[in-house]
Amino acid sequence: MTIRWGLIGASTIAREYVIGAIRAGGEGEVAAVMSASAERAKAYAAENGIEGAFSDLETLLAADIDAVYISTTNELHLPQALAAAAAGKHVLCEKPLALSSADARAMVEACREAGVVMGTNHHLRNAGAHRAMREAIAAGRIGEPVAARVFHAVYLPPHLQGWRLQKPEAGGGVVLDITVHDADTLRFVLGENPVEVTAFTQSMGMAGAGLEDGAMCVWRFNSGLLAQSHEGFTTAHAGNGFEVHGTEGSLIATGVMTQKPAGSVVLRTARGEEALSFDRDDLYARSLKNFHAAIRGEGNPSATGEDGVWSLACAEAALESASRGRAVQIEPGI
Repeated sequence: MTIRWGLIGASTIAREYVIGAIRAGGEGEVAAVMSASAERAKAYAAENGIEGAFSDLETLLAADIDAVYISTTNELHLPQALAAAAAGKHVLCEKPLALSSADARAMVEACREAGVVMGTNHHLRNAGAHRAMREAIAAGRIGEPVAARVFHAVYLPPHLQGWRLQKPEAGGGVVLDITVHDADTLRFVLGENPVEVTAFTQSMGMAGAGLEDGAMCVWRFNSGLLAQSHEGFTTAHAGNGFEVHGTEGSLIATGVMTQKPAGSVVLRTARGEEALSFDRDDLYARSLKNFHAAIRGEGNPSATGEDGVWSLACAEAALESASRGRAVQIEPGI
């Protein structure tokens, strides 16, 4: 069965990553795209070899499609996902799922009640590097994990700035854009949940309208492990990476907090250093392969709707902590 997709949003991420991922392996095809601008929808469809082009959600959902990929601005995710679920369409939604974890839970529940698959597009879970780290930790190769560090501060390129820096009502700011990814990747790699966060945010001139363009967080996990994360839009020359330190060894990953299947992972113990091997599969192709399998009743999406609720609850707690100047409990409510 070929799964026919409708794109809700004529976005850059769909063009650069998701359209190709849907088509990879021959399991899916992109049948239609929707944009609020009819001209943009038609131009986008022509540029990307898509047959249908629509300017309203109702028409898209009435078309011959099985699933939707939502990559509009964040404040639109909730109504669009609810409408898609009501129409019986499977839903893959960009992060953050919504502007609040309560709304995200409503999306998950609507998809559950409609009997459709829901996934969150947390692409980093699909990276071979992160899966290799998760497997090494689960196998006890670093002993008991006690600390972790994620550095994921980047420079937001001009073509992606816009609403992310100027529109709080659209869910802008670095916490809802990057901290959600880091929280999810920490949960995935460590195999446990954070229970509390202390966060500081900054505005260093790139973001306006009261939004933040940098954040540093300290996370406490249910085992007692402490993790720190650094997210930013303003650091043009920073590297990125992920470290996990245990009682018997450390995992040092560099260049892995990216959309590309890149980077390296080193296991460091008393015996020396070992470079871990991992696949270099396309992150989005793996995500869509797992989503297609879930539609067939074979397993779950790489990141479920519930995972999206968790990451959004983490981001909410981080923003509250930065605002109130104290540690905040993380309560996803699922």
